[in-house]
Amino acid sequence: MVERVTTYRVFEDEAGKMNLNVKDVDGSVLVVSQFTLPADTKKGTRAGFSKGAHPADAERLYDYFADHCQQVLPTERGQFAADMKVSLINDGPVTFWLQV
Repeated sequence: MVERVTTYRVFEDEAGKMNLNVKDVDGSVLVVSQFTLPADTKKGTRAGFSKGAHPADAERLYDYFADHCQQVLPTERGQFAADMKVSLINDGPVTFWLQV
């Protein structure tokens, strides 16, 4: 996943095509845990979280990912499992969900 995040071409080149990755543009990564991503919303009116990893396992994976990103490029991280207020400017017409 670190390789995918750091080499995925999502930034425009001089021709306006998405040919550049975060390293090419001298960018950095912000790693923030997101507990709600594994939420099961297929039925009922309340999300189920039984498919999420055990908190200790999830934190270990979160730290592993952030540590390895930091070996490749500047990386900041949020506090795992904290109620954080994160704001950003989503500069672009697309959002990617990377899977490995």
